[in-house]
Amino acid sequence: MQITSILLLSLALAQMVSTNATAQPAKKPVRVGIVGLVHSHVHWILGRVKQNDIEIVGIAEPNRQLAERFLKQHNLPMSLVYPTIEEMLDKTKPEAVTDFGKIVDHLKTVQICAPRGVHVMVEKPLAVSLDHARQMETLAKKHQIHLLTNYETTWYGGNYKAFALINKDKAIGDIRKIVVHDGHEGPKEIGVDKEFLDWLTDPVDNGAGALFDFGCYGANLSTWLFNGQRPQTVTAITQQIKPDIYPKVDDEATIILTYPNAQTVIQASWNWPFSRKDMEVYGQTGYVMTVDGKRMRLRLKADKAEQVAEAPQTLAPAIDPFAFLASVVRNETKSVNDLSSLQVNMVVMEILDAAKRSAKEQKTITLK
Repeated sequence: MQITSILLLSLALAQMVSTNATAQPAKKPVRVGIVGLVHSHVHWILGRVKQNDIEIVGIAEPNRQLAERFLKQHNLPMSLVYPTIEEMLDKTKPEAVTDFGKIVDHLKTVQICAPRGVHVMVEKPLAVSLDHARQMETLAKKHQIHLLTNYETTWYGGNYKAFALINKDKAIGDIRKIVVHDGHEGPKEIGVDKEFLDWLTDPVDNGAGALFDFGCYGANLSTWLFNGQRPQTVTAITQQIKPDIYPKVDDEATIILTYPNAQTVIQASWNWPFSRKDMEVYGQTGYVMTVDGKRMRLRLKADKAEQVAEAPQTLAPAIDPFAFLASVVRNETKSVNDLSSLQVNMVVMEILDAAKRSAKEQKTITLK
C-alpha cells in the first residue's frame, strides 16, 4: 500500500512539473532595429537563420537602391525600410538597434536612441575618436542603456580557451608578451561593396585606415586578457604602402603597448597575403597561440613539444552577437569587462586615440 501511494504521488508530481513546464510562455523575440546598411557586416544579421531570439522590426537606410539590393538578396520586404533612424524608432518601437553605418555616425545613433531607452550595439570600433566615445559613454550611463561593441573575434572559441588557460588555470604564468595579427589583402583587393569602401578609406568617416579597422582587435583582446588594465604607454607606426589605392589613410600599422611587466604588439594590415585573425600570448612558463576561431597551438612548462588543440565555438558567451544582444537586453547576461563591454571598449578607444597621435607626432604617448 505504501509503495502504491508513493508511485501515485510521484506520478502526480511529474504531471504537475510537466504541466507547469508546458504552461510557461515562450520568450518573445527581442525587437531589433538596424541602423544603416553601408557596413557590409550587415549581411551577418540579414542572412541569419531565424532562431526566435531576435526579430528585425525595421531598418533605417536613406539609400533606397542599396536597401533594395540587400533586402532582395536576403528575401526581406522593403516595408522594413525607413529613411531616418527617428522614423524607424517611432514606427517600429525596437528594444535595441544594431548599427551598421559609418563609424563616425555611431555617436549620432546613440544620441537618438539613448534618450528613448533603446539599447545599442555598434560594429567595431566603438567610435572614430576618444571624444566621440566619451560622449557616447555619458549618454549610455545617463539613460541606462546597454552600449555594446561587436568584433568578429568575440565569437571565437579559441580566445576563450586562451583566456581560461592564462587567467584561470595560470597555465603559462604571468603574461610577458602578446602579439596580435589582424587584417587581409586590403578592402579594395578583397572586393568590398563600394558603399563600404567609400567610408572605410576616409579618415573622417572611419577615424583612420588599417590602424582603426584592424588595430582595434588587438587593443580589445589585450585589454580583456589584462582584465581591463590600461597600458602605460602607446607607440604606433603607420605607413601608406599603397597610396595609389588608399591615398587618404594608412594601410599598414603597428602598435606597441607597454604594461608594468609586459608588452603587446598589434600588427594591423591591409597588406597581408591572406586574411588572418590570430594571436600569440607568451608567459613565464609557456605560450598559447590561436590560429583561427577554434585551432590552437600550446606549449606549457611540462610539455616537451608543442601541442595542437581545438576549442569549440560553444566556449564563447553566445553563438553570435545578436544572440548575445538579446541575452543582455533580457538581463540574462551582464556585459561587464568582457570583449563587448563599454568598460573594455573605452580603454580600446584610449589606445586607438593615443596610437593615432603617436603615429602623427612620431613619439610614444603616455596614458595619464
